[in-house]
Amino acid sequence: QVQLVESGGGLVQPGGSLRLSCALSGSIFRFYDMGWYRQAPGKQRELVATITRGGSTNYADSVKGRFTISRDNAKNTVYLQMNSLKPEDTAVHYCNAKPGYSDVEYWGKGTLVTVSS
Repeated sequence: QVQLVESGGGLVQPGGSLRLSCALSGSIFRFYDMGWYRQAPGKQRELVATITRGGSTNYADSVKGRFTISRDNAKNTVYLQMNSLKPEDTAVHYCNAKPGYSDVEYWGKGTLVTVSS
């Protein structure tokens, strides 16, 4: 059974930084395209960033130049480095995994990021 566990969320002041981590267990990490999504109160879940099995990345326009997604296949972990955080980045951030051989996708339970002074 594939499990995703996020960590690294918390309260940060505007302009600050956080690094989120998501560890995958129960399968072979390098077979998965990985992504981060977020859902703010009263809003739909939206894409933040994705990284393919080959390392290609994609970002939402709202985070380009501020966030960086990366992966460490040896540690079965995907990261989201978030810099220059803004109050509008406040949301529950979810990790997503999609294997290249199936339409099934997996979600973590989320980690809350709050940007406030």
